[in-house]
Amino acid sequence: MKKPIVKIIIAAIVYLALYPLGSVTGLIHPACYAYVGTLLPLLFAFVYLPAAANRQGFGAAAILNGFVTVIGFIAGEGNLPLIIGMIGLAALAEIIRAVCGYESIKGVRLSFIPFAFSFYAYSAHWWLDKEGSLAAAVEEMPAGYAEKMEPVINNIPVLVIALVLTVPVAILGMRIAEKVLKNQAALLK
Repeated sequence: MKKPIVKIIIAAIVYLALYPLGSVTGLIHPACYAYVGTLLPLLFAFVYLPAAANRQGFGAAAILNGFVTVIGFIAGEGNLPLIIGMIGLAALAEIIRAVCGYESIKGVRLSFIPFAFSFYAYSAHWWLDKEGSLAAAVEEMPAGYAEKMEPVINNIPVLVIALVLTVPVAILGMRIAEKVLKNQAALLK
């Protein structure tokens, strides 16, 4: 049987891999990248549940988001919204787990809700630095991408709807993960 730290490291690597997976959806259309954070909790739950079950104390959310943030900076993707968002969401998740009990399935379920917004911390620069994001799109993406991107990031009502929908998607994702990962869920009360 693998030691809990090895399982958490594996979870962190898998979690990190989900970020480029989400990002490449932007090659389909900018709206895909902008709103994929609403659907990624369906996959994030399969990482968060084992991490929380194997780290029944402070650290599951902090390790996962910390790892992504550090690697993001190394890869040149780090920015202030990423730092603030990832740290803030991990802190909120850790506080909820501490209050509910680290060994509690209820604590994992509730703490996953703020954690589920983590991809939005990664993509927040689109809305917080529109000009810089559009300039980067002109430099890095195919011709015409910035023109497609601009109406997406200016459509704040759709962003609000996507953020609100992240909550039920997170709840559903965790419930599915619990059913599929029965052995991990069984480690919690």
